[in-house]
Amino acid sequence: MTETRVVIVTGGGTGIGAATARQLRADGHHVVISGRRPEPLRQLAAETGALAHPADAGDSEAVAGLVDAAVEAYGRVDGLVLNAATGRGGAVGDLSDEDWETVLRTNLTGPFLLLRAALPHLLKSRGSVVAVASVSALRNGVANAAYATSKAALLQLCRSVAVDYGKAGVRANTVCPSWVRTEMADRRMTRFAEEASLGDSGDGGADAAYEEATRLIPTGRPGQPEEVAEAITWLLSPAASFVNGATLTVDGGVTAIDPGTVAFDYGITARDRT
Repeated sequence: MTETRVVIVTGGGTGIGAATARQLRADGHHVVISGRRPEPLRQLAAETGALAHPADAGDSEAVAGLVDAAVEAYGRVDGLVLNAATGRGGAVGDLSDEDWETVLRTNLTGPFLLLRAALPHLLKSRGSVVAVASVSALRNGVANAAYATSKAALLQLCRSVAVDYGKAGVRANTVCPSWVRTEMADRRMTRFAEEASLGDSGDGGADAAYEEATRLIPTGRPGQPEEVAEAITWLLSPAASFVNGATLTVDGGVTAIDPGTVAFDYGITARDRT
């Protein structure tokens, strides 16, 4: 039987965080879910038996309280899923100080604060960390300066943990999803549908927007939160005991594409091959 572990999941109320919490609970582990919005956390806690602890990931006192709550409830911390994130679109010349600081505080400072607060417990348990970055950490897009920078830096933050604490038994890895159907992505797709006049089939145009945005992805569709959760739970587990400092793309193959082939209408060629 798999040993029961205690895992903190930030951004745990919806999307990839919620799917990961469900998977961990289904596997018999204790889960502490955190986020800024209490209601989604309460709903998921009622559904799964996870412990809900609302907290702002960018507030050092709140993060320390989150770790304390996990230890008080379960006596230890074995894993972290660094999933809380936000985005503000814009090129460098378009971003305000507030835009930049908001994105960096949530996407980079937040993970740092939780790693630092939980580190003594992770050292005791020889624990594991998985950060949810993005293919934006590896490839850049238009008007994505703050988000892409924060996610690229998150890769190095996790690698630094792997390098500095690997001999003490702590592992830190990162997953990089592409488009995944989450609440946050749905909002962006709805805006995209409006901007591109893609029409509305009753979902605000999200389906049409996802279809257009994933047209060149080899799998031809967005991912589901559960597909990313499977990768996260594997990296947390002893089955990945020799995986440390790694970056796993969970992206439907989008980072495998040579952009130079787009001019040859890769989308049509791919359809012809099916």
